[in-house]
Amino acid sequence: MCSSKSRGLQRSSSFNGQPPPNRGPLLERRNSFNNSINGREAAAGSIAAARREQVAILQEQRKMRIAHYGRTVATNKAALSNNKNDDNNNNIHHQHYSFPPLAVPCTQQQQDKRCTFITPNSDPLYVAYHDQEWGVPVHDDKLLFELLVLTGAQVGSDWTSVLKRRQDFRDALSGFDVDIVSKFSEKKMSCIAAEYCMDLGFLRGVVDNAKMILEVKKEFGSLDKYVWGFVNHKPITTQYKWCHKIPAKTSKSETISKDMVRRGFRVVGPTVIHSFMQAAGLTNDHLITCPSRHSSNTLYTCITPSSPPSSSSSSSSLSN
Repeated sequence: MCSSKSRGLQRSSSFNGQPPPNRGPLLERRNSFNNSINGREAAAGSIAAARREQVAILQEQRKMRIAHYGRTVATNKAALSNNKNDDNNNNIHHQHYSFPPLAVPCTQQQQDKRCTFITPNSDPLYVAYHDQEWGVPVHDDKLLFELLVLTGAQVGSDWTSVLKRRQDFRDALSGFDVDIVSKFSEKKMSCIAAEYCMDLGFLRGVVDNAKMILEVKKEFGSLDKYVWGFVNHKPITTQYKWCHKIPAKTSKSETISKDMVRRGFRVVGPTVIHSFMQAAGLTNDHLITCPSRHSSNTLYTCITPSSPPSSSSSSSSLSN
């Protein structure tokens, strides 16, 4: 113990006896390094400062996209004026770099937004089908049969390809006349398959479905009454904000599918039936921001490119 104390006293006395080491150059170098860093951070037009400014703007835009609901045009204008004032006050950061103005989401822009599966690259035929037909309630038996055939034909394909061949289906299936199609023979189906490049098994399913529709008409009076009876003769209106939230099938489509399979229909799985419900307007799955959602309330009968519906047929469909 004594030896350790004596060593400590010797070290302290030797430090006190000699002048402290000169740390001035070290402190000066550290201060100059910090000043250089701060100077680079505060330097107007530096890449790092511009990047930080850009990140801050992107974060602000993200916040505005999340919190834009309920805003009015006046508040949007006020927000834009505030952003301009902030830019004028902080113009030192924009001497060498310019960024686009802060985009404030607008309620009108949200209302005019189509369903997101419609893109600038979408086929015009597909866009027209989305805007004018998809989700519109249909009460004509011939058009309901057509939509059932088309939704079954898109299995393994897509709507654009099916719509491009829509006239071929009409020509091959005698304008979707159930009475005629139900009497197609095997030879007739083989000729149609060869002439229009259609799958023979699919055509056999279409003919069987035509026969089942005749049976449904005997029991319910029409295919329209049978199909719409599952939804109490009133379209199902959904409230989807994003297309990826729209399901491929629902419990209602499963119910309809089971009943149709029990009756002998073919190619009527839950996914096909849900697509049929969307096409025939039994369910309106347009996004709440889609303009076509609000124009899908008019009922119409069988529409062909060559013969538009007459006023009498339109009035009869509305009365139904």
